[in-house]
Amino acid sequence: MRRRVVFVACLLLPSVALAQPLFGTPQDPLAGSRVFGAKGCVKCHTINGVGGEGAPDLGRIRRPRSFYDLATAMWNHAPRMAERMAELGIPKPQLDSREAGDLVAFLFTVDYFDPPGRVDAGRQLFTEKRCVVCHQVGGTGGVVGPNLDFLKQYGSPIFLATAMWNHGPQMSEAMQARGIARPTFKDAELRDLIAYVNSASPVWPQGPLYVLPGRATEGRVLFAQRRCADCHGAAGQGGKVGPDLADRSLQRSPSQFVAAMWNKAPAMLEAMKRRAVPLPRLQPEEMADIVAYLYSVRYFQSGDPRNGVQVAVSKGCLGCHSLHGERGKTASDLARAKGLDSPAAVLAASWNHVVVTAPPSARTKAPWPELGAAEMADLVAYLQSLRRP
Repeated sequence: MRRRVVFVACLLLPSVALAQPLFGTPQDPLAGSRVFGAKGCVKCHTINGVGGEGAPDLGRIRRPRSFYDLATAMWNHAPRMAERMAELGIPKPQLDSREAGDLVAFLFTVDYFDPPGRVDAGRQLFTEKRCVVCHQVGGTGGVVGPNLDFLKQYGSPIFLATAMWNHGPQMSEAMQARGIARPTFKDAELRDLIAYVNSASPVWPQGPLYVLPGRATEGRVLFAQRRCADCHGAAGQGGKVGPDLADRSLQRSPSQFVAAMWNKAPAMLEAMKRRAVPLPRLQPEEMADIVAYLYSVRYFQSGDPRNGVQVAVSKGCLGCHSLHGERGKTASDLARAKGLDSPAAVLAASWNHVVVTAPPSARTKAPWPELGAAEMADLVAYLQSLRRP
């Protein structure tokens, strides 16, 4: 497990991978990993089995895990975390907006990569799915398609998705000519196949690895340029022929993304043919950028300030906080508070408010107002609307 955590951290290093941080300079997962250690989070929490004891494993939080999913988890559990730190004598850490954003980005990306597959299962699938008829690995298999030893060069299922997408039509024709039924794959099966190829291939990886996360800003441009948006939407923007690829209910791991692309390719190609959309050929880094864009759209959920007013009232925020100079309140004026200009800044302020200064409800053991991700997004939108000129 320790090797896996180190490996994930290495994948985020620019010197190792072609990819760049998923969220750009405002939120850096690698910097967030340092915040996780420096602020003492690791003393209680584990990441995929590595770290402290007595607190949940943050590498195994179930999806979806958008910014607001993770931010609300920090808010909802903050009083208990503060108590636990006091019990263990751990200094209560403050966060600034940059640290809060980086920390959440790190917690998002620790589950961005798939767990390793099973070599023995992959070996069996290579035969059962008839891959062996056309492809060769480690000197075993057919010669109709390319030798798959070269796949060991690449560190992500996204490269496999690119190859399967670019060569899908030719592969289908070759299978049809040989009477081979076109196989479908589950994400776990793809992980097993990759594990088998990596174990059986005599090729030693050289050069940079094509890995996630990609560049979300580049992916947004590619999503339009390669005409993905003709059929698919992203958070409501784009075509309606296929599913919205940024829908939270469709949040997929890389191997799930690959499996979905392969399994649905015949229907996708038929839809493209009817609309005279040419098959776009993609480079591995371009595929990684597109996937990063789809993840980034899901990462920040848009809030509604009108709903945020209701959240502020129902959760008791306005019981303590004043607005525009209102008198008789014990907490700061939300309309005049400074530095709440981003979701990460709001998270940092709320964390410091709860953990460091211990608000009245935490001291008196009153029920702590828990938030859902949508409520947090709405509340942040409302707080930011108070600062508009």
